[in-house]
Amino acid sequence: VQLQASGGGLVQAGDSLRLSCTTPGRTFRTYAMAWFRQAAGKEREFVAAISWSGGSIYYAETVRGRFTISRDNYKNTVYLQMNSLKPEDTAEYYCAAGPWTPLMNVRLGVEYDYWGQGTQVTVSS
Repeated sequence: VQLQASGGGLVQAGDSLRLSCTTPGRTFRTYAMAWFRQAAGKEREFVAAISWSGGSIYYAETVRGRFTISRDNYKNTVYLQMNSLKPEDTAEYYCAAGPWTPLMNVRLGVEYDYWGQGTQVTVSS
């Protein structure tokens, strides 16, 4: 089972991008979906997560107010709208899926069973 992330690219500071993550061939309607990122030479970090229904949404403090996570369960797609991009947002972005429970720590990568291949976001100053 693979998640397919897309939408990355090279942009200037202040620009916007929208990342998409699709799950072809399988539905993740009961799964929490999340975005993580990893910059060169750094550890992977949590960016945003959304519960299976979309009723609970979580953000890292570094992106709160600039990024918006959403999902369309009919299209088996989760999105990450990224506005006011900064050079420090430069990283490989990964989507992930994990069985949703109210007690899961959505900020931990170990909670997720499925990962996408990553899409590169580069923000120039």
